[in-house]
Amino acid sequence: MRWGFIGASNIAERVIPSLRKIAGQELVAVCSRNAARAAQFAAQQGLASAHTDLAEMLALGLDAVYISSTNEQHAGQTLAALDAGCHVLCEKPLAMSLSDAAQMIDRAQAVDRVLATNHHLRASALHGLVRQRVADGAIGRVHGVQVSHAVFLPPHLQGWRIDAPGAGGGVVLDILVHDADLLRFLLQTEPQRITTVTRQHGLGHGTVEDSAMSLIEFDGPGGGILAQTHESFVAQHAATRLHVLGTEGALYAEGSLTQAGGGRLWLRDASGEREIAVPTVDLYEIGCGAFVRACAGDGAPLATGVDGERSMAIALAGLASASSGRSVQID
Repeated sequence: MRWGFIGASNIAERVIPSLRKIAGQELVAVCSRNAARAAQFAAQQGLASAHTDLAEMLALGLDAVYISSTNEQHAGQTLAALDAGCHVLCEKPLAMSLSDAAQMIDRAQAVDRVLATNHHLRASALHGLVRQRVADGAIGRVHGVQVSHAVFLPPHLQGWRIDAPGAGGGVVLDILVHDADLLRFLLQTEPQRITTVTRQHGLGHGTVEDSAMSLIEFDGPGGGILAQTHESFVAQHAATRLHVLGTEGALYAEGSLTQAGGGRLWLRDASGEREIAVPTVDLYEIGCGAFVRACAGDGAPLATGVDGERSMAIALAGLASASSGRSVQID
């Protein structure tokens, strides 16, 4: 496929080397609102052309686009790319409203193009193993999950993420949306309600939060599943953690909630504690590979547009809960 990149972003710089590992992919052009940045990005990444006009880039006859612009632009850019005949791999959150997400999903179906959300944590071999162990009943009936996705947002990524609510800034739309998708993936059930508390602990400006804790109530037998999540932009030197609690044991992971594709995993049950070996993988190569195959009619992307819409619904309900001080039903 011939690819264009909408947004000359840091994450696009990470995705491109992974995409180049996949046979048959031609990386053609980039579009950014900043002409100088677009030209610099094209030169650094070996792309043939740089653009500030999206219609001009889409007229090149591209097969697919990767969208990593600021969040408020995702919906309009996705619709334009779909109308130009492109498959779309879009960064999270898919959009800023559920109505926009629904329009994107409907348009992709109408023009018979693949719309995928770049929820990279699904590509982790460790998370795939946890999902399988949960489904197999290896730890009994799951009743609780603890997620600590508290990190320090480096200076080169701060920008709009800490001071632009209109662009989708804040830790909820940046990290909780990922954790929400991962929980749906691991548990293979849907959340019903969320209670979220947000705070500013030194990075957030104006109304933008840099820290959040949530309690998410999921469907499930025996009273359902309670998931506790902590997202932060201000946690210096912290390791990410994932703890899945069952009636017969527990799965504990450290360092898996990152872009590195690694981490360590332990199983604790009546036999004691033992570490389970898991490989480190290229999350973006796996995710892009599944997307490329889906575009060729072979299977589905790791996270579809519908998956992106559902993770968005959880995050938006979390913001509504934080604003109202009450639990919110997830739409």
